[in-house]
Amino acid sequence: MIEEKGGSAQILERLMSSYGVNTQKDLASALEIPPNNISGWTQRDSVPGNAIIKCALDTGVDLRWLVTGELANANYAGVGQLVGGDLYKQIISNGGKPVLRRIMDAYGFTMQKQLCELLGISSGTVSTWVRRNHFPGEVVVTCALDTGVSLQWLATGKGLQQKENAQLSVSSSIPRKNLVAGILQDAGYWEINLSFIAHTISEPIFISSNTGAWIVDMSVAGISNGRWLLGVDDKYDIYNITLLPGRRISVTNKGNTFSCGVDEVTAVGKVVIAMDFVF
Repeated sequence: MIEEKGGSAQILERLMSSYGVNTQKDLASALEIPPNNISGWTQRDSVPGNAIIKCALDTGVDLRWLVTGELANANYAGVGQLVGGDLYKQIISNGGKPVLRRIMDAYGFTMQKQLCELLGISSGTVSTWVRRNHFPGEVVVTCALDTGVSLQWLATGKGLQQKENAQLSVSSSIPRKNLVAGILQDAGYWEINLSFIAHTISEPIFISSNTGAWIVDMSVAGISNGRWLLGVDDKYDIYNITLLPGRRISVTNKGNTFSCGVDEVTAVGKVVIAMDFVF
């Protein structure tokens, strides 16, 4: 379930680098475990997820970097005030049903069967977690990397649930284009905080013309009822779309309406915010 790029030896090196120690004995001391545990990890070529989680929350290093070595060893904010043994005790005490519930929520699952099918584990394994109040460290790491949900929240139930890499949760720069005579012209970037929007905008862009402005989600492709940025014969504009039978649509813009086939226009993105200028 955890993709251990390079094997346990490389992961142990990253753990030691994160704690600033040079020997496995010192690493064991930092993790507050017996030194022979680490020897066992090396022999089995497997590092427990609990140790990886503790290191990430203790030191603030990037979780994906710890597991795969693919990202820079960069700190992130908000790891909480507990460290070391106190933090580890809190993590372990959040096993069983509580951590299973957070994992299910992170994936958006309503049935344990869905989680079992995704991870390739048996329902009996999940039942054992609950019965023994077990903290499934490897699954928590996998879930955090899969979903981007806050590791602190997933492991301890503390802090915010939002994804640590969620776009537009704070003030962000999004691409800006000016719409002039049906042509989209690059116009730099626009600063905005879109955290007030209930749903996620995956690929936002700000479009401005002399009559209005719009924020368009470019990741939405399939045409549906609503307002869209469309290309019609290589000219772009904002249109109101109504679906018709037979894969046809009714297209309205500035009081003019026409109908055509879905494939006769190019859906660039769906409008999520419209701003009309008042003069």
